[in-house]
Amino acid sequence: ALWSLMMSVTPTRGCLLDLPWEDILVPHILCHLPLQQLLSLQRVSKSFQSLIQLYLANMRCFDSSQIGPAIPRAAFVNLLKDNEVLQQLALQNCSDWLTDQELLPVIGQNHHLHQIQLKGCAQLSRHALVAISLSCPNLRQLSLAHCEWVDSLSLRSLADHCKALEAVDLTACRQLKDEAICYLVQKCSRLKSLSLAVNANVGDVAVEETAKCCPELEHLDLTGCLRVKNDSIRVLAEYCPKLRSLKVKHCHNVAESSLSILRSRGVELDVEPPLQRALVLLQDVVGFAPFINLQI
Repeated sequence: ALWSLMMSVTPTRGCLLDLPWEDILVPHILCHLPLQQLLSLQRVSKSFQSLIQLYLANMRCFDSSQIGPAIPRAAFVNLLKDNEVLQQLALQNCSDWLTDQELLPVIGQNHHLHQIQLKGCAQLSRHALVAISLSCPNLRQLSLAHCEWVDSLSLRSLADHCKALEAVDLTACRQLKDEAICYLVQKCSRLKSLSLAVNANVGDVAVEETAKCCPELEHLDLTGCLRVKNDSIRVLAEYCPKLRSLKVKHCHNVAESSLSILRSRGVELDVEPPLQRALVLLQDVVGFAPFINLQI
């Protein structure tokens, strides 16, 4: 309905455009329209084009997925060239072309960013992460999943400058080893969510240091971390009372003997308990004691 209203107003009638742009149209009307429709609105008239450019310059959140399956490189550069107030930046659909050349200017002029999503942006380099660390001191959430260019030096820069981090996704960042993860958690003790999934170089040392340094930790993903063993899971249970979920699927050295501690606290696990244990839990909950006789 709002889109129909916008399109039905002609420049000659001018009633919509006569409203205050910065006080009314940008913060209270345009913000409710999908970005793709706003870009189409630019073609209505020069006045609408100026209005949309003002909106883009004051946009707090940019999500490339709102534009379509793939955003052209030139369009991305043009859309954000005047924006210095971004708080959230999500670039999932730009992996085919996004390089440091396009990203660094956006990062360099937006110092209020607190959420950045770069999942799968494989053509960036370590310089992108260094730029983020230097320009975004208030960063709280960062996804670098499947960004194999992330190395220990760039992660160290992030840890040194972005100590307010609460959620970091390092899934399949295969250059990282225990030492790099330890440095991150020592500096960023406010972490609530951390993914180290699909990294064969991560083991007990990193998990134990995470547990000891991050008492606020709620979510930890260790999927496919083959070097993680029972001892570090027990340390996790001891030092992280707020843990709500743990993923350890394909961690072949993690057994029920350590997971049962977390399971008894109600922590959500992605590994089902053994059949006998499951039946015992059913016995406790439903009260089937007379019918089940198991020895654990």
